[in-house]
Amino acid sequence: MDEEPPGDCLTSAEILQVTLTLSDPPGKTPDRSLRRRTPTKNSAQPAQRVVVAPALARQKKSGTARRTPAVLAPQTGPSSAASKRGYSRQTRAFRRRFFPQVTDREWNDWRWQLRHRIRTLPEAERFLLLSDDEREAIVRGGDLLPFAITPYYLSLLDAENPDQPLRRTVMPSTGEFVQTPGEADDPLGEDGHSPVPGLVHRYPDRVLLLALDFCSTYCRYCTRSRVVGQGELAPSEPRLEKIFHYLENSPQVRDVLVSGGDPLAMSDDRLDWILGRLRAIPHIEFVRLGTKMPAVLPQRITPALCRVLRKYHPLWMSLHFTHPDECTPESYQACTRLADAGIPLGSQTVLLKGVNDNVETMKDLVHRLLQMRVRPYYLYQCDPISGSSHFRTPVSKGIEIIHGLRGYTTGYAVPNYVIDAPGGGGKIPLQPQYVVGRDGDDLLLQNFEGHLYRYPDPQAETPTASHASLSCSSCGGA
Repeated sequence: MDEEPPGDCLTSAEILQVTLTLSDPPGKTPDRSLRRRTPTKNSAQPAQRVVVAPALARQKKSGTARRTPAVLAPQTGPSSAASKRGYSRQTRAFRRRFFPQVTDREWNDWRWQLRHRIRTLPEAERFLLLSDDEREAIVRGGDLLPFAITPYYLSLLDAENPDQPLRRTVMPSTGEFVQTPGEADDPLGEDGHSPVPGLVHRYPDRVLLLALDFCSTYCRYCTRSRVVGQGELAPSEPRLEKIFHYLENSPQVRDVLVSGGDPLAMSDDRLDWILGRLRAIPHIEFVRLGTKMPAVLPQRITPALCRVLRKYHPLWMSLHFTHPDECTPESYQACTRLADAGIPLGSQTVLLKGVNDNVETMKDLVHRLLQMRVRPYYLYQCDPISGSSHFRTPVSKGIEIIHGLRGYTTGYAVPNYVIDAPGGGGKIPLQPQYVVGRDGDDLLLQNFEGHLYRYPDPQAETPTASHASLSCSSCGGA
């Protein structure tokens, strides 16, 4: 599907500049200095200078199968020199090859990154040696989840290896067209728990506020692939006012998670207005933001944004990191800015087949997250959305990973492994079985090394006759 921007944003003929979409809060004069005119149908489009990798150009011309790397494969860790300059090695190589005329100021402008996302087959072919499967999936995309990748995140991809973990998470695959038993467009039943458009009220004291349906980069395993990029959830004042009205009349709600889409795709002013409206509701105690920006567009985490966010403490943030290769110097700087602004950071990682489904990769990821002051919080079993079977692992794999972390690294690095129950049942935690059984008054326990231990745990005394006659509701009078 060709992603359509909401409101007064640029048309789909251009790269979406969502920060300028409905970005001005009510009563504030829009800043037109940053807006570009929406071109008419017949107006000429300004050409963007893109340098095509010479190796790929030769292959297209000659039809040979020679593979000269166009982009350096992601390294296990950025060099100290690159870290001091604020760029990972592969990102610097990518910029030199494809964007030699782009200044640091432009590259580090998140609006520039949004305007220059790759969203079409010809654009993808300029930067990547596509597999037949990727090419077919992009062509067949149709009304499915849109395809978009920021130049920054593109710089982290291996240009030649379609099986590289990061590349698999953002490049379309024909597996998306295969629906297996048990999959659904809305497996968590969010639509059935939506009292007003854009609000999910599944837990008694918590709600999920979907501020918009736009993301800078689309994950191919997105649990809301049915709505993101469709242009139906714009951050418009009338829609949001209905949500605020519902919250004002729901005193049991004390916790609001603002998500989407990605709420940080909105402008600072629009985000400021939304957070301010939430903070004005007396019974709302906590506000959380769910975002993947520090991983896919860390340039979005500006000092100006942090000044806005720190006005609304207690404010928490859930970050979406998937693989160690996302933990770059740029992401480190973004997380540092957020943490320095007093925002507690937690990560929500989805367990994905062929991406992070082994102990070594997951341990590397959680260690790097802690170094970036991010607490590994959740490890999600991949939701059974339509066309997700190529990403989903057996549940036993997740338990195996948790078992491989517990005891072998600090407890701060061990996330909670959960399944979001289909149909709206909420999160259900899953853990390895450490209680083996009971021997009299001893509980038999198994530690992380597999050794058995006894723990004195006398069973509860048998209730007295008088107690039993009361038919106690706690024990049934047994």
